[in-house]
Amino acid sequence: MIKNRIYPRILNPAPDAPVHNFFYRLVSSQRFLAIIGLVFLVVIIFPLARTYSQRRLVEQEIADVQAQIQDFESQNQQLKDLITYLQSDQSLEEQARLNLNLKKPGEAVVVVENKIAGVNEIAAATADSAEGNLAKWWHYFFD
Repeated sequence: MIKNRIYPRILNPAPDAPVHNFFYRLVSSQRFLAIIGLVFLVVIIFPLARTYSQRRLVEQEIADVQAQIQDFESQNQQLKDLITYLQSDQSLEEQARLNLNLKKPGEAVVVVENKIAGVNEIAAATADSAEGNLAKWWHYFFD
């Protein structure tokens, strides 16, 4: 019975004997495995970091666009309010009073003129005529 026994095939017949196979020594080295692990991490981390930074940029752009949308919506609401005011009777009456000088029955219209501005213009015109030609050119170029 012992002769019919099947023995397993041994890949490494002498476990105490040193292995001289280069590939086996390279793969079993801890430094090599550490370097392979680091390379693997770098290969994975750099694309992830790039994707993360692109995602942050897109999120920032989305936030900026949403802020612009809110600004435009508030401006739109202000313009709608202005349109409703300009279409109201109060606005029509105000514009008629200011631009067309209209008044309601029983009201008196008072016009106030600014006489001081007219006096200053006349004084400036007389001062210019009293100045010499050389002084006028000096003021024209250097004042």
